[in-house]
Amino acid sequence: MLAAHAKRSCALLTAFALTVPTLVILLAGGAGAPAVWVRNAMATFRQGPDDFYTMAAHDKLHGGLLVEGFGQESCRSRYQSAAYRRNPGRRPSEHLVSRLRRQEARQRRCGPGTAAYRDALEQLKSGKNAAAAAAPSPPECKYLVSISYRGLGNRLLAAASAFLYALLTGRTLLVDPSAETDSLFCEPFPNTTWLLPPGFPFALWSLYIDTPERYGKMRESGALRPPGVASGGSPAAAAGTPTPPAFAYIHLDYNQTDHDKLFFCDEDQRLLSGFQWLVLRTDSYIVPGFFLLETFREELDALFPERDAVFHHLGRYLFHPANHVWGLVTRYYHAHLAWARRRVGIQVRVFPWEPDSPELLGRITRCTQEEGLLPRVVDTEEEPAGRGVKSSAVLITSLKAWYYEQVKGMYWEKAAAGGEVVVVSQPSHEEFQHYGLRSHEYKAWAEIFLLSLTDALVTTGKSTFGYVAQGLAGMRPWVLPPNQANGTAGHGRPCTRGVSVEPCFHTAPPYDCKSRRDSGETVPHVRHCEDVPTGLQLVDRKER
Repeated sequence: MLAAHAKRSCALLTAFALTVPTLVILLAGGAGAPAVWVRNAMATFRQGPDDFYTMAAHDKLHGGLLVEGFGQESCRSRYQSAAYRRNPGRRPSEHLVSRLRRQEARQRRCGPGTAAYRDALEQLKSGKNAAAAAAPSPPECKYLVSISYRGLGNRLLAAASAFLYALLTGRTLLVDPSAETDSLFCEPFPNTTWLLPPGFPFALWSLYIDTPERYGKMRESGALRPPGVASGGSPAAAAGTPTPPAFAYIHLDYNQTDHDKLFFCDEDQRLLSGFQWLVLRTDSYIVPGFFLLETFREELDALFPERDAVFHHLGRYLFHPANHVWGLVTRYYHAHLAWARRRVGIQVRVFPWEPDSPELLGRITRCTQEEGLLPRVVDTEEEPAGRGVKSSAVLITSLKAWYYEQVKGMYWEKAAAGGEVVVVSQPSHEEFQHYGLRSHEYKAWAEIFLLSLTDALVTTGKSTFGYVAQGLAGMRPWVLPPNQANGTAGHGRPCTRGVSVEPCFHTAPPYDCKSRRDSGETVPHVRHCEDVPTGLQLVDRKER
């Protein structure tokens, strides 16, 4: 044990030694001996291993979210990631833990490779609805297939939403493997797979707004309507209406219609419950919409007594970096973050066609300094560097390098107040978002995870990248408003403290189905988002 600890400490010292020149260079603008700066930084670093390697203090199972039994070498992040977090996170409810174990059993019983899956696939290929077929009992297993598309942040939010819907409706979740899912993430369920295997009877990409099986289209045409719902929730056709198809395609993309949004109505959930197969397309965090439904309300109350921790729990359960990505995370962490007493993440979402914005840079600087996240810079003649022992590691993620260069230069050219050591780094700057490029996806996922390991987080409003990081961390961010982030807005506060850890549902239904009340005023823990006024966000009751 001691030998292993010594070996780890030696490795960390080696990694730190590689960063010492960076520390000296960044502080070169201040007066004083470099030896003082290094000694102070080393004093801070020497406190790090005890803080980092007290493995007994870390709950690697996240309060029961995870289970033992996975091979650690096949997915090192699953049980190691807790040791990298200073914030242990929220504890899940006992009911959530129980339901997760039940879902895992369902995934094993009904997933690919089982007799139940083969039977269900044959039923799907037949084109007949299992509930409408002449069967003595309803099908043993039901399925939800989640289509993956758009950026990584969108895909993570959509997958978490699909998983919760599967949990609430007793379905086996299968995810589209086409978006490098297997190379980015470990399998979340023991002894089975969540990947949709080859042999599915139709291409998922072919399902879109004109698909005959689109649920909104069937509701609009009258092929499905609530008066025809039989006892037990079967979508039995009303008199004169055609027999329902073998599956229903739920279209919640940006161009969804009002009939597609009926998905968030109780009567329509009863209709959907009769389909053995559902296919869901969304790139959004649709979870707040579930909380509007009386159908799920009692169960959701038991699962998530803390309403602002839903994605926090789902994300830590589902999303474990695959070994290659975990290597990117850990190597960067040890080289650039492990030594610091304070770690600050800054996520700058800018588009490639937008010019570098001095106004946005000013807002980032004001936000971090006025909120006490980073020290002010001072003239070196007034306050020599190297007197303090505090240290800050600043992690900047952005497609562009300009913001990183400016923040780094600020702490290079002037000293930090109190002589604090401030080291600024950026893992990558790809300049453009490369959809489907494996190396780009690796870096994006690693950077999201690294942001979630910081102690304080500044994000750009409306960014799904930032939503995922704050959710995994269980941390309310300081948010740069999106209308100010592009430099077009006037004066005002540079950032605001987020009211919730939860992501925003950007394309939420505007009204409650029954009362037609504003959906942001229907239940006390669902409110409109600050960064997307028409969206919905889960909040803790005391935050309203």
